[in-house]
Amino acid sequence: MSYVKPNEFVKTMVDAGESKLFMHPRDVLIRAFMAGAILAIAVALAVTAAVQTGYPIVGALIFPVGFCILNLLGFDLLTGVFALVPLALFDKRPGATTSGMFKNWGLVALGNLLGALFSATLIAISLTYAFTAEPTAVGKAFAGAAEARTLGFAEYGAAGWFTVFVKGILCNWMVSIGVVGAMYSKTVGGKVIAMWMPILIFFGLVFEHAVVNMYLFPLGMMMGAPITIGDWLFWNEIPVILGNLVGGLLLTGSVLYATHLKPGQVRKPVVSSDSADAVKA
Repeated sequence: MSYVKPNEFVKTMVDAGESKLFMHPRDVLIRAFMAGAILAIAVALAVTAAVQTGYPIVGALIFPVGFCILNLLGFDLLTGVFALVPLALFDKRPGATTSGMFKNWGLVALGNLLGALFSATLIAISLTYAFTAEPTAVGKAFAGAAEARTLGFAEYGAAGWFTVFVKGILCNWMVSIGVVGAMYSKTVGGKVIAMWMPILIFFGLVFEHAVVNMYLFPLGMMMGAPITIGDWLFWNEIPVILGNLVGGLLLTGSVLYATHLKPGQVRKPVVSSDSADAVKA
């Protein structure tokens, strides 16, 4: 059977978290850089499809292709390590420390940011003839999205900030399930389908993803969005990162670990009344 049961793939989750925790910093940065860069290209594809068709849901349907590619290549997103790396600490793996976890998160975030900025620059060049012409319709769409998802939330003050935080929780609840999805099938096709479904949900419902936004807002500003770096960080990136942490760690990693792998958690088999009678007979 190609399907891997939860009590088996959760062990893989813990092993993956441990592996990422002890990975050489150079490899962490390289893999995170490539993940941020590839995800950014997928966002460009999705926005292009939405602009061309007039239906944003079309963009959501094809966006997961980037997520599938980067995961199959073994690259890391901040949203994924939020869910996986803490499991090495929960499971008391030798050498797993809180400081090591935060170091890993910081390196992955830096790599993702650099990769996203790299792709944002290349895409900006392609949309403006190397900054010698007005942005295309796709470029203007990025500018509009960047403005709406910062100043649009700022109009509501604290309620807007909290809304972004909640959208971040919802996002990484789905995205981290997508990360896990690559573990509960032994075939490439099964992995792709399992990853595709939750990523489609997050993008289609316009939840907030920290790494996507590391690309969206810099590119939006290059395309003329009337926002500042401060607007991006305060009204989006900071609450999104916090929300992504809560969604990935609490709603995916911790939940799966607690119910499928928690040490000492032994369940007795369920015996029906008919079976019990048969035993007595």
